[in-house]
Amino acid sequence: MPPTDLEGTFHDPLEALNNLLSHFDHRGVIIGGVAVGLLGQARFTEDLDAMVLLSVADIPNFLMVAKEEGIEPRIARPEEFARRSRVLLLRHTPSQTDIDISLGVLPFEQEMVRRSVVHKIDEALTIHLPTPEDLIIMKAVAHRPKDLLDIQGIIQRHPDLDRRRIRSWVTQFADLLEMPELWDAIAGWL
Repeated sequence: MPPTDLEGTFHDPLEALNNLLSHFDHRGVIIGGVAVGLLGQARFTEDLDAMVLLSVADIPNFLMVAKEEGIEPRIARPEEFARRSRVLLLRHTPSQTDIDISLGVLPFEQEMVRRSVVHKIDEALTIHLPTPEDLIIMKAVAHRPKDLLDIQGIIQRHPDLDRRRIRSWVTQFADLLEMPELWDAIAGWL
């Protein structure tokens, strides 16, 4: 589904996800294809993705509140999986839209939430997105072919990026992960 269809296909699950995040003081941001569509260029996506600053101890409460919003686990033993992978695999049951929630804890993720920008979808719905720079950093670390294409789209749409911030964080992740290609792949675009 195209992420620009936020008034149709994704509106209800995005609203439910936003309501869920509001119960946790919006300590999260919408990422993935929807964020790319709003900050870069529209591309195909079938699900919603978010990153939330949430400790593993808070998972049971998060799942309880999620259920109130029509969002339920889509796998057995979601808490156990999230403790291992730091990802909650959920589904907005009324629309059958999958929602992947990454559990953030890193200093970069904390900064990303503090720096998040509010984006108005319609009169009733506003969501928190990472800045274009922070979305580029996340995409550089993920480093899949579609992430590199997403980065190009974001750069085209935002020519006045804070390139120093992007370089600083991506090179830190590249050093930590011993993957210099994280920065090398995008350095020429910035």
